[in-house]
Amino acid sequence: MQTAARSAGLATWPVYAALALTALLWSSNFVIGRAVRGDMTPVTLNFLRWAIALAVLLPFTARDLRAQRATLLRHWKLLALLGLTGIAAFQTLCYLALTTTTALNTILLLSLAPLAIVLVSWFAHRERVTRRQGAGLAISLAGAAVLVTHGDPATLAALHVAAGDLWMLVAVALWAIYSVLVRRRPPEVPPLALHTCSVATGTLWMLPAFAWQVADGVALPTGAGAWAAVAFIAVFSSAIAHALWVWGVATIGPNRAGVFIHLMPLFGAVLAVAFLGEVVVPFHVAGAALVLSGVFLAGRQ
Repeated sequence: MQTAARSAGLATWPVYAALALTALLWSSNFVIGRAVRGDMTPVTLNFLRWAIALAVLLPFTARDLRAQRATLLRHWKLLALLGLTGIAAFQTLCYLALTTTTALNTILLLSLAPLAIVLVSWFAHRERVTRRQGAGLAISLAGAAVLVTHGDPATLAALHVAAGDLWMLVAVALWAIYSVLVRRRPPEVPPLALHTCSVATGTLWMLPAFAWQVADGVALPTGAGAWAAVAFIAVFSSAIAHALWVWGVATIGPNRAGVFIHLMPLFGAVLAVAFLGEVVVPFHVAGAALVLSGVFLAGRQ
């Protein structure tokens, strides 16, 4: 029995590593998205990233898509919902939020996503939350709060509700719904094929808004730096990261996978040190320790 449990734990570590990498790539997406917010609208940025990501994914999933086309057609409603919630709406709202609220507010609200996933899972499937998962969520949320408040709870008193905060709350709710919907994947459909279909439907959802902006005179980005940023987000933060997320959720469930979102404030701090020259101070260490402890606790069997 002990040997079987140890083997199961070792088999799960690749999933944990994939989800951690997902959090890192998503963190870079927010950093880059913030940097290019003046070069294109949220709709343009999101449409371009997923259109490029779709072109990247299709060669790898075309065979599975053909083999499972009958099953996929039967589940077209699920695919439409996945594309709307996780692809079209979520990230567009995140980019929109970053134009009218601070990064502190956005990261703090994003840290609510694992809790929202647990609530949606309970509401939709009455999925039980274990004491260990609850403790891990609480600890990792505390660590995220330490990071985004710089270890000073008084920072919360200075927060104010802006339009971007409200958009981010809607985005978090949509992401929780998307993560729970992923569990309804037909078992015969590989996760990456499901992700590709979600990207295709999400791109279709965004096409009318993108076409309307182009017709209204909103130009595409012209600078090489902006296009390089879009390409990086499309390949790494979209095609690869979301495929890893779908695989992780399908393997260990949305509750255990959702807690890895709490790694994003930690990775955001690391990226800020590496690319913005910020200095590591004690609250970074304390917050990172809490986040990692919570992720480890909630992710264990």
